[in-house]
Amino acid sequence: MKIISKTINIATKQRIQFIDITNELEKFVKESGVRNGICLVHVPHATAALILNENEIGLIEDFKRKISELFPMNAGYLHDRIDDNAYAHLASGIIGTSKIFPIVEGELVRGTWQNLLLTELDGPRSSRKVIFQVMGE
Repeated sequence: MKIISKTINIATKQRIQFIDITNELEKFVKESGVRNGICLVHVPHATAALILNENEIGLIEDFKRKISELFPMNAGYLHDRIDDNAYAHLASGIIGTSKIFPIVEGELVRGTWQNLLLTELDGPRSSRKVIFQVMGE
């Protein structure tokens, strides 16, 4: 069994931002040479997340609006006494920081409209790490 990992770094420019990393992930899977297995994607940050969905501008704006509605800034969160970013921690915890994909016959399995979106929740940030790891044969 092969296990191959790669870390990419992405700078963000907005408080809430969605960055499509699907192409980088698919390229990594192809270059890994793994024909059948799984691919883990993880962001090791408490104020970022991963969303698997359509990368369409209207839907992206809907996600931004819904995240802001569900997790408003300055809502009296106890964590804000430390950092003023409790909303981002809460959103990350609910949305999630990892995704797992099957790899079948050398291809990452995802739906036609499923793109992998790094979700910045507390930007801008000079560097967000995204870890790809493929396991299989």
